[in-house]
Amino acid sequence: MSQARALSMPQIVFYGALGLPLAFAALPIYVHVPKLYADDLGLSLTVVGAILLGARVVDAVTDPLFGWLGDHVASRLRWIVLALPLLAVGMFGLLSPPGDAGPLWLLCLLVLACAGYSMASVNYHAWGAEMAGGPGERTRVMASREGFGLVGVVMAAALPGFLADDIAPGLQRLAWGFIPLLGIAALITLWGAPQAGASAPARERPWVALRRALARPAFVRLLILFGLGGIAASIPASTVLFFVEDVIGRPDASGPLLAVYFVAGAAGLPVWVKLSDRLGKVGAWMVAMIVAIVAFVWAAMLGPGDLMAFGVICALSGLALGADLALPPAILADQLGERGGAGEGAGAGSSFGWWNLVAKASLALAAGLALPLLDLFGYTPGRDGEAGRLALALVYAALPVLLKLFALGLTWHWRHQLGAKS
Repeated sequence: MSQARALSMPQIVFYGALGLPLAFAALPIYVHVPKLYADDLGLSLTVVGAILLGARVVDAVTDPLFGWLGDHVASRLRWIVLALPLLAVGMFGLLSPPGDAGPLWLLCLLVLACAGYSMASVNYHAWGAEMAGGPGERTRVMASREGFGLVGVVMAAALPGFLADDIAPGLQRLAWGFIPLLGIAALITLWGAPQAGASAPARERPWVALRRALARPAFVRLLILFGLGGIAASIPASTVLFFVEDVIGRPDASGPLLAVYFVAGAAGLPVWVKLSDRLGKVGAWMVAMIVAIVAFVWAAMLGPGDLMAFGVICALSGLALGADLALPPAILADQLGERGGAGEGAGAGSSFGWWNLVAKASLALAAGLALPLLDLFGYTPGRDGEAGRLALALVYAALPVLLKLFALGLTWHWRHQLGAKS
């Protein structure tokens, strides 16, 4: 249930702090891990993509279940405290593998890290939806969380290159730094944010409650749009290091370019909050989709040396990213807060369990689609070849634009059915 009194700005900021290490953990899995395990450990892109996809099969069960458990078994804070050590151990093993690590190591550590991430993030997201009291406040709570998240992503993107000249030792040092970062942010959030409500006694079996969350058309439509947007954003995330090295020809610039992208996303958050006040959250989200399409469509035409042009594309598409991160969960929070909304008859945890599943499935589907496609079209990382570079440019840029166009059309068609306050 929502807080009776308006949240203070410090409370909103303290809540957002945990978003930093959670986002910090997510980026290496989908940006650095494919390159680390393919280049340094010798696994094929098809194997890496299949493992990323396979790990999400486990999430198909765990994410919604963790949401139901947070609604009905113990408090959200207890689940978060239990989850964080699992995340820390999983991330450390994933980013600091032994020299003979193979597919089984990658799969097991991915499952462990993702279980900890799921348990923490589902309950963390539901906590934020429950604490905010109105549409404007919900947008600000989500923007705080995603703003901290973007800072975490920038750190995760830039630090490996700063800490070492090569990706493997850089990620190993990153793994050591992640553990204290996670602990400090958790203490800030758990101490300073409004306490999460107690769990409600379970009155129905988990699958009944989870199915009830999917019984609302507005929620299902929002999940579809969120998933399409997630795949469109995740294909470039899974292939950007290959694109910068083999198309732009500047592997040394990958860290700064990622930083430009995510800093632009953080800088754009206040713009989207203001625009959502004027156009509504759905209207502002559609504007962001148009900005992303217009900015990114040129990426497929770039070639060696086009560093400045790619930097501009990163900045503009990063600006749109802020809306993709903050507005969809704010729309969901509005639905949960409305009488007859997506959360009626289902706790926030159940809804955000499905939400978290779709978010991670989008990332996995992007990797499971993009990496095997590159293999199929003859692209080999680090090797010259015009056909391979062309395939990389098309997969990296053209495929996401098509998905964004489809999502924009559906959003326009469903704009009146996504929530009365959105």
